[in-house]
Amino acid sequence: MSVGEYLAFLSVKYEVDPDKLFYAFISAGENQRATCGNLSINHRGKTRGKDMFLVMKDSSVVAQFPISREFLLKRGNPLKEFMETDMIRRHMLKKDKGLQSRPIRDLRTGMKHVNLKAKVLEVPIPKNVFTRFGNSAIVANALISDETGTIKLCLWNEQIDSISVGDTIQIENARMSTFRGERQLSLGRKGTLSTPKAQ
Repeated sequence: MSVGEYLAFLSVKYEVDPDKLFYAFISAGENQRATCGNLSINHRGKTRGKDMFLVMKDSSVVAQFPISREFLLKRGNPLKEFMETDMIRRHMLKKDKGLQSRPIRDLRTGMKHVNLKAKVLEVPIPKNVFTRFGNSAIVANALISDETGTIKLCLWNEQIDSISVGDTIQIENARMSTFRGERQLSLGRKGTLSTPKAQ
C-alpha cells in the first residue's frame, strides 16, 4: 500500500478532510506537531530521506509511519488521487456492515477477511529472507492472543516495528494459512493492523 493510499484511508476512516490532513503532515514536519479534526500528528524525526510521523486520536496511537520528503513537497493535494481506490471502497462497505471480530479459536485455514482484536505476547527477532520475487525482506512471526487462544501473526518489514509486546492490536482483512504445519495469520496487501487504545 502506498503512503498516499494510507493517508487517504486515514482521512476517510477518521472523517477528516484530505486537504487538511495532507497540510497537517506538512505543518507537523515544520513545527513538530499539528492537529487535524480529532487527530494529532507528531513529527518524530528523520530517517533515510523520510520523515517519521506518529498519528494519535485522543491519547491512543492510530499509526506511526515514514513519509518521503518528495511526497510531502508535491504541489496540490496528492491524496485526492487515492480517494477512489479499492481500499477506500472496502472500508466504506465494511463501515456500513460493522466490524465483526472473530475469536482465535474459530479461525480455520483458508479463511479470508478475518477481523480480530488481540494482545501481542511475543515479537521475535526479525529474519532476513528472500521472497519468491527475488528481493530481500524482513519477516517476524509475532505471537498474539485473545481469551480463546493464541496464533502466529506473520509481519513484514515496517509492520514489525509498528507493534510491541503488550500492545492490544486490531487486525482487519487478514487471511488464515498454514506454513510448515503451523496455522498463521497474514495481512497480505489488503489487511490492516492498528493499535487502538485498550479498553
